[in-house]
Amino acid sequence: QVQLVESGGGLVQAGGSLRLSCAASGRTFSNYGRGWFRQAPGKEREFVAAITWSGGNTYYADSVKGRFTISRANAENTVYLQMNSLKPEDTAVYYCAAASWSSYYSLISDDGYDYWGQGTQVTVSS
Repeated sequence: QVQLVESGGGLVQAGGSLRLSCAASGRTFSNYGRGWFRQAPGKEREFVAAITWSGGNTYYADSVKGRFTISRANAENTVYLQMNSLKPEDTAVYYCAAASWSSYYSLISDDGYDYWGQGTQVTVSS
């Protein structure tokens, strides 16, 4: 059974940092693109960051560029999201996902993903 499990969420003050992890099990995802999305209350799910299967290319939403960094450890079947300089507007449930196709347009759209985690809550207080 394929599973993606996020961890590392929590409550942090504005300006603080968190590191999210997404561990995969049930199959290897070393040849899958990986991404992070988030959904705030009353809003649609939105793209945050993505990384190609090789790690050679990364993509970010404008709202997090320069503050968030996505990385992956294929040997551990894990992807990370380092979040710095957090703002209250970053408050959301964060989801990780895996995509069998690593093109740019596939990775920035939730339609391009095959597997999803259950999400982890990130709350940034002002």
